[in-house]
Amino acid sequence: MTPSQMRIVCLTFLLLSFFSLLPGAKADFQVPGLSPYELKVELGNLDTPHIGLQVEKFQALDEREAPPETHQHEKRYGSGGSYWVSQIKRQGKIAYGANSSYILWRNVRDYGAMGDGVTDDTYAINNATADGSRCGLGCDSSTTVPAIVYFPPGTYMVSTPLVQYYYTQFIGDANNLPVIMAMPSFRGIGLFDTDVYLPYGATWYTNQNNFYRQIRNFVMDITQAPANQSTHCIHWQVAQATSLQNIVFNMVQGTLGDGSQQQGIFMDNGSGGLLEDLIFNGGAVGFFSGNQQFTCRNLTFNGCQTAIYQNWDWVFTYKEIYINDCGIAMDLSTGGDFPALGSVIVQDSVFTNNQYGIITTFSTNSTPVSAGTLVLDNVNFTNTNPAVQFPNNTVIVPGNQRIASFVQGTAYSAYEVEQDINGLHCWEPTANYSRIQQVIDRPDIPASLLTPTGTIWSRSRPQYEGVPVASFISSYDFGCVGDGLTDDTQCVQDFLDSIGTEEIAYFDHGAYLITDTIQVPNNVKMQGEIWPLFMIDGSSSVFSDVNNPQPAFRVGNPGDVGTVEMVELVFETRGPAPGCIMMEWNLAGTTPTATGMWDTHWRIGGSNGTLLQSDHCTKNPNIAHGANATCIAAFLLLHITPTGSLIMSNNWGWVSDHELDLVDHSQIDIYNGRGILIESQGPVWVYGSSFEHSVLYNYQIANAKEIYMSIIQSETAYMQNNPNSLTPFTPNSVYSDPTFGECYTANCYKTFGLRIFNSTYIYSYGAGLYSFFNNYDQGCLLTEDCQQLMVSLEQSEAVYLYALSTKAALNMVEIDDVAVVPQVANGNIFCQTVAIFEYP
Repeated sequence: MTPSQMRIVCLTFLLLSFFSLLPGAKADFQVPGLSPYELKVELGNLDTPHIGLQVEKFQALDEREAPPETHQHEKRYGSGGSYWVSQIKRQGKIAYGANSSYILWRNVRDYGAMGDGVTDDTYAINNATADGSRCGLGCDSSTTVPAIVYFPPGTYMVSTPLVQYYYTQFIGDANNLPVIMAMPSFRGIGLFDTDVYLPYGATWYTNQNNFYRQIRNFVMDITQAPANQSTHCIHWQVAQATSLQNIVFNMVQGTLGDGSQQQGIFMDNGSGGLLEDLIFNGGAVGFFSGNQQFTCRNLTFNGCQTAIYQNWDWVFTYKEIYINDCGIAMDLSTGGDFPALGSVIVQDSVFTNNQYGIITTFSTNSTPVSAGTLVLDNVNFTNTNPAVQFPNNTVIVPGNQRIASFVQGTAYSAYEVEQDINGLHCWEPTANYSRIQQVIDRPDIPASLLTPTGTIWSRSRPQYEGVPVASFISSYDFGCVGDGLTDDTQCVQDFLDSIGTEEIAYFDHGAYLITDTIQVPNNVKMQGEIWPLFMIDGSSSVFSDVNNPQPAFRVGNPGDVGTVEMVELVFETRGPAPGCIMMEWNLAGTTPTATGMWDTHWRIGGSNGTLLQSDHCTKNPNIAHGANATCIAAFLLLHITPTGSLIMSNNWGWVSDHELDLVDHSQIDIYNGRGILIESQGPVWVYGSSFEHSVLYNYQIANAKEIYMSIIQSETAYMQNNPNSLTPFTPNSVYSDPTFGECYTANCYKTFGLRIFNSTYIYSYGAGLYSFFNNYDQGCLLTEDCQQLMVSLEQSEAVYLYALSTKAALNMVEIDDVAVVPQVANGNIFCQTVAIFEYP
């Protein structure tokens, strides 16, 4: 039995034993990490077919030449121009930290790095990162010692890994990408290491707690390292609020079976996240992929032996993937007849000149029944044949064609059936079930969601590469205080009102206390410095009345059109704010995706300054109780109103389940009413989002239409059902709240992962909706009954849910109070998964 198969057989017991050793850990469960020895075994036995043909080696590009078959991405070697990030005045400060002289911004040159392509810069760069008693080995988490580590243009030689600490951003010059180059003597897991391995498989950080990181604007080069040595460009074992962007990975060119062990990204565990705008050249494996859930978009692979090797997952979406001249485009064969991956979606992608397309082991005999779920949506295979196959070369789907829609896994098609109930003719929902592996019809998608070429609209995080530094206007220079205690409401409002059409509002790092509604002008751009905090003051009378909730930030007014952009911001409450809608979005874009939020998050409780921490909100599962009034948070995190239309990318609405800053890091009870409410009439695009631990629902789409979502992730509030979902927030019909009127058992009164009410043309491509506890008791995982319902459709139609994964919900989907998708029929490696649920 291979290590992958052993993990499948023992999965639940390993998970329970693993978390029993970490009572204070956040219980975002995952497949246990492999030890370095097991990883070596896995990497040496990739379950790939025996391949004799050679593939053409990828020819090196001129430094200024854009790679072929890429999408909205260019190679920016030496493209010139100053980058504002390196020039802007640095005056950010830590509002709730203990060190008033703490250094937030670090330029690696100031610590002795040369970047001359000769000097070993390892020691200097690691010193730049570690300076200031930061959160490294022995530190579970901290929000009070963040750091930006900046790399000017140059070639930085390294001999051992550059370790990225918690809450750190590695940023290169976006107009002249710095090169991180492995020396021939390099030894270590990767050029960049985000979670250092210790003996016996332990790591610096609990992987599913490894939040708040960025790496962007680099060339990672391991071509001088021996090809037969296990070397990775980035070891990326991370969780939410993390991203990789605008990175080129250069590895030794080779052919399948030549013994190369070089990899671009080595992702072995975690709970993320977003990758975008990446180029992989050469190597044995471009992307070795393993995580609970991830959204990956605009990735280009050139001449890799295997472009993507999916080691495990619960649900992944790959959108706008361009795989050129590779041996194997995607290897999904891990585990053999016992597939070790949950589900994969590939959308709007092009595979060109590859020897093999997608290799899968999902079959009529594979188990669990939903393991290895695969969805292809608008994928073009050019000179790549077959498109999908078994490891023994048996063709599943021929290549050299565009595949509009292909599904392997369990499928449900819901409809209404007439029934005679007590003499009355009634119509009741039901669903046809099948287990399929075939090309199917693609549903109609509204034109508002589509580009002129028929792909789903997307847009990368703005980096404002071409904007001069003079256009960035500082909130501190304007006069805002940002100390987390001074009322900055009027200053923030005046500051935003002052920003011109060619300017960008730059919020220096700090904490801005807000006591009244901020009206965000229709065309303002807001850029944060390593996630500045907007602290909504719960002691303000504006935000204290649960029966009259008010927005803290209002973006536009109903019917307005504009170009608001929010990049790298965090919104929190300071104390209970039960009458606060954290953000109300009324604005529509002047053009598709012209307005939106990128890398912008809501963090409720569990950190310094929130007054909602473990010193008085610690869990208490041993006594029946209601809600602690001092631990009630907000009414609603994000409300997209009927006129609102925007793109969202890499957004995390986290109601803290555990303490980040106080030394105990205990699990805590924070009561937040609702996660995200979408009432838009469309279009709305949501990429790589997570909303967790609210009490009524995490995601609700109500009275809406034309909504696209690519990976949504949620967790049910851990303390439920002590108290249940109706405490402390009473359902409010103005916001179309669920009433839980269909419930008659205790485990029914729990957070809805996704509720769709009176809505149409709703498309979800990948969802991970998890329930791990019953009043902090994990025993319900063994019986898969932590809650009764997870997804509710009410008075809705034209709903399409692809790769829907739930955990420990007896009924995955109900329609109008009728359960139509039982979890027992859709077992997967850990979750339960439906490849497609459609209610036309």
